[in-house]
Amino acid sequence: MPLMKYAIRAFFAGLLVCSCLIAIAQQPAKATTGEDLISFLNQTILWYRQLTVQQQLATEPSDVLFLNDNRQLADQIVRLSFDYARSEAQNLSKTNPAVAATNTGGQPSRYQNLLNLAANADQQLKQAQADLEGQKRQLETATGRRRQTLESSIAETQSEVELRQARRDALRNLINFVSGANVGGTSAGSLPSQVEELARTLPAAATTTAPQNNTQPQSTAVTQPKTEPSGILGAATELFALRRKIRALEQSIQLTDALAQTSHDLLTPQVNTIRGLAGQGDQLANQPGSADPKVLAQQKAQIDALTAQFKQVSATVLPLGKQAILFDLYKRSLANWRSAVQSEYSAALKALSLRIAVLGMVLVVVLVISDVWRKATFRYIQDPRRRYQFLLLRRIVVWTVIAIVVAVAFASELGSLATFAGLLTAGVAVALQNVILSVAGYFFLIGKYGVRVGDRVQVAGVTGDVVDIGLVRLHIMEVGGSGAWARPTGRVVVFSNAVVFQANAGLFKQIPGTKFVWHEITLTLAPDNDYREVERRMMEAVNKVFNEYRDSMETQHQHMQRALSQLSIHSLGPASRIRLTPTGVEIVIRYPVDLDRAEEIDDRITRELLAATGREPKLKILGSGTPTVQPVEETQPTR
Repeated sequence: MPLMKYAIRAFFAGLLVCSCLIAIAQQPAKATTGEDLISFLNQTILWYRQLTVQQQLATEPSDVLFLNDNRQLADQIVRLSFDYARSEAQNLSKTNPAVAATNTGGQPSRYQNLLNLAANADQQLKQAQADLEGQKRQLETATGRRRQTLESSIAETQSEVELRQARRDALRNLINFVSGANVGGTSAGSLPSQVEELARTLPAAATTTAPQNNTQPQSTAVTQPKTEPSGILGAATELFALRRKIRALEQSIQLTDALAQTSHDLLTPQVNTIRGLAGQGDQLANQPGSADPKVLAQQKAQIDALTAQFKQVSATVLPLGKQAILFDLYKRSLANWRSAVQSEYSAALKALSLRIAVLGMVLVVVLVISDVWRKATFRYIQDPRRRYQFLLLRRIVVWTVIAIVVAVAFASELGSLATFAGLLTAGVAVALQNVILSVAGYFFLIGKYGVRVGDRVQVAGVTGDVVDIGLVRLHIMEVGGSGAWARPTGRVVVFSNAVVFQANAGLFKQIPGTKFVWHEITLTLAPDNDYREVERRMMEAVNKVFNEYRDSMETQHQHMQRALSQLSIHSLGPASRIRLTPTGVEIVIRYPVDLDRAEEIDDRITRELLAATGREPKLKILGSGTPTVQPVEETQPTR
């Protein structure tokens, strides 16, 4: 009796190992079926494959540590899932033989009749073998006629045993073929075979749970050294990558919660079974003591049955109970990993915000300087032409600086940007060399000695007035004729600004601030004339007209002095020269005229000269007898 109570107490001590598991289940649940078992394994496989996603997320050394811990925990969880599935599949096969040929949908297979026939054939074979053994024992003591009858009966029974054995073997071979052929996928085999088929899809599930002191090296992910992004674009890319990592970890946490809930649901009926075993153990412990050997034998048989059933249930409960602990560790690791990534995300967001703020401040400073430049230009530069030049230079400089600042701020790698910019600049310079020369020529045209709208210029043999000065083109209204008879032809000539760099296409224009040309009058006198009197009369006639616009010429002379301060500029006024010729004395009078009034001035000077030569004493002029007014061929070139 004491020995029996000790055995009962030992049984209860074993039940205490699962006391924590009993507390897990708080409500009754339905019994586990083959469909639930296969669904649980499929869910476990899908959950395990999310480690591939985690491996892609491991870009930092800290990520590698989390990944290695998660891989070890995931391997143990998968092995425990298949340990539970193997044990539960064996239990279901023992308690319900029809499960051996039941599909995952829970419906009996079309091979159920074949299983029943095999079971009946095996039972009939065992009965025939028992009869044969009984007859052989009777033959040992039989004699005479009884012995002959038994020998005949033994021969007949032996033939019957052979027939039943052949039938049993044929049915067994057929059943083994059906179970092992896996017709139509895993649903056509027995439940244990389906579990093993699924186990072969995962290397971690191919063996049982590894011992705690396992020293096998774990695979580790190798990450390349990460460089900090140097631009806004790189920082934004890193920020989006961290956000995707956080979402992937949250999805892994959700999958883990779902698998843990499924494991809990499978554990619930097993815990209920343990509760029932605990109740039966309590009843046996509370039975009154007895000295009757039959009662003790009956109690021992009951305890042995409870112990066997406990071992069977514990084989399925312990893997799921261990899984509950591992799931907590795994979710804690994922939560810590997510917290670490969230910290990186916050730091990256602050860095990106700081970069954008700095970029905004720099752009504001550039725009403020641009506005100060504009106001200073309008305040201190009164010349419209110079003001336009400074404002144009301001636009070019400001937009160039803004483009450089934005490019540097957004560039991820300044070295690559410099290389790319160099190659791009070289390509643009080759493809747009004429355009670049035209743009450069524009600044020569608007320079200190450049041209402006209204100036009369001569470019590549074409004379005209400047109509427009573009960034790449120069428009000139062509003027036909010469001297006082120069008139617009009605055509506009377009030149590329690059013409200033061409050696055979000279550009001629008036000196800045001037608008005059030189005309001259030539007279040839007879030898008997007094050349002094002729020269005096002619100079008086020219000066009479010149005095009317002398102030304008003096003003232009001052402009020339300021523009060409390093040179000595003669005054702008009439001058005469005398040359000896084979036919007589030639007098040449040169005088400046305003371009806008050249025709009028020449006409008046010609009339005054005719009046001067007609006064007494009249002058004797050789040749046509009238003075000739013509423009001077020499010009003032400026390039």
